[in-house]
Amino acid sequence: MIHKTAIIDETAKIDESVEIGANVVIGKNVVIKKGTKILAGSFIEYAEIGENCKIGPMSVIGAEPQDLGYKGEETKVIIGDNCWIREFATVHRASGEGATVIGNKCLLMAYTHVAHNCHLGDEVIMANAATIGGHVHVGRGAFLGGQSVFHQNIRIGEMAIISGASAARMDILPYVKAEGIPAIPKGLNAIGLRRRGIDKDTRDAVHKAIRILTSEHLNTTQALEEIEKTVEMNQYVKNIIEFVKTSKRGVTLKDKEGFHNSDEKGE
Repeated sequence: MIHKTAIIDETAKIDESVEIGANVVIGKNVVIKKGTKILAGSFIEYAEIGENCKIGPMSVIGAEPQDLGYKGEETKVIIGDNCWIREFATVHRASGEGATVIGNKCLLMAYTHVAHNCHLGDEVIMANAATIGGHVHVGRGAFLGGQSVFHQNIRIGEMAIISGASAARMDILPYVKAEGIPAIPKGLNAIGLRRRGIDKDTRDAVHKAIRILTSEHLNTTQALEEIEKTVEMNQYVKNIIEFVKTSKRGVTLKDKEGFHNSDEKGE
C-alpha cells in the first residue's frame, strides 16, 4: 500500500508488499524488498533496503555524506533484513566509492547517526542519539549507548557494550564493557556472551585475556605474548589477539593509554 501523498522516483524498485506512508519521498536508485514498511515523512535515496524492515517517521536514508571531499559520485546505503530504524535517524551513503552497510537485525533508535562508509555487523544496537563518524566498523552484536560518540575510522569490536555518553577515538576491544571519555574497558560483557550461548569456559578464557591486556604492569606487546603463553586458545581469544594486532588507530586499554600512544604531540 502506497499513500497518495508519497513521492516516488521512476527509478525506484519496490516490492508490491511494501507499505509506504504519508509524505514519504523515495528518490533515485532505491530498492525496497518485501514486507518492509516506510513510515510517514521519511526520505530515502540511493539505498537498498532488505526484507521486513521498518523505517521510522522522518528518518533519512541514503542522503549525501557530510564530507567535503564528496564529489557527487553515485554510492549507496545497503540495509539488511529485519532492521528497525527509528524516527529521525540518519544513514548517509558512502563517499568516494562503495557503500554504507548495515547488517541484518539491527536497531537504530531515535536520532542515531551512521556516517558515510560505515559498516555495521548483524544485530548491532545503537541507542538514542548515538553517533558514529565516517568509516567506522561496528562488530556483530555490539551495543552503543545513548548519546555516545565515536571518531571516524575506528573499530568497535563484536559484542562490546559501551555505556551512554561515552566517546572514543581509538578502537574498542570485542567482548568488553566500556565506558567514559575515552571509553575504557571495565570488564567482560558476560551477560551479552551468555545470551549468545557462549559457554563458561570460553567466557573465562576471554575474561583472562582481557585482564592481561588491561594490566597496568604490561605494555600491549608483552600482554599479547602473555596471552599466547597462558590463556587457553579459542576462537574468541584469537579474535581479540587479531583485533589488537590489526589495529590502525590503536586500542584503548587503560586510563590515559590514548594519550601515551597518540602520534599527536602537545595535546
